[in-house]
Amino acid sequence: MRILVVEDEPLLAGAVAQWLRGDAHAVDVVHDGAAALERIGVHDYDVVVLDRDLPVVHGDDVCRRVADGVGTARVLMLTAAADVDDRVAGLALGADDYLPKPFAFVELAARVVALGRRSRPAAPPVLRRAGIRLDPHRREVYRDGRYVPLSRKEFAVLAELLRADGAAVSAEVLLEKAWDEHTDPFTNAVRMTVLKLRRKLGDPPVVRTEPGVGYRIP
Repeated sequence: MRILVVEDEPLLAGAVAQWLRGDAHAVDVVHDGAAALERIGVHDYDVVVLDRDLPVVHGDDVCRRVADGVGTARVLMLTAAADVDDRVAGLALGADDYLPKPFAFVELAARVVALGRRSRPAAPPVLRRAGIRLDPHRREVYRDGRYVPLSRKEFAVLAELLRADGAAVSAEVLLEKAWDEHTDPFTNAVRMTVLKLRRKLGDPPVVRTEPGVGYRIP
């Protein structure tokens, strides 16, 4: 998934991003509400992890803008205000979930995954196609019963191809979903990752290249 972390404490923001990247997500980080709105207007995020007390533009205003249709992301609001009234107010603003600080990273990651499932068409918990079995939660891939060890990027690309259910996925979409905003859009990272993925999945080749369109698993 593509995730935006909006947190004005750099150390916490970095820790959250590192944890989520460890689960093979593409994560961007900003430290104020204005920067968050700018990114949300440019990128198609699945989830926004949003601190409530932000500088420049308050987190409440960012949440309202997203709820009003700026982007299609789900919002997980983080805040030190943990009273019931605060949680109710956050949800009333349009947040999809609310997690008070301090929090456990494992719970944050689980909530992000749950929101991500709601931000796209429903998909089965375990993805299967062409003899491939991908378990997003255990981060395991099997091809015809053989375990296939994949890097985080290879896993993320394969998951997007399987979710497409046989349709072609463009390199631009794969770059958007599996890499963060610092990646050069003219890089050959997608092509190289697909080549490595093909080798690891073995014969017969299962990832097809559709010239001028992208890649697909028929």
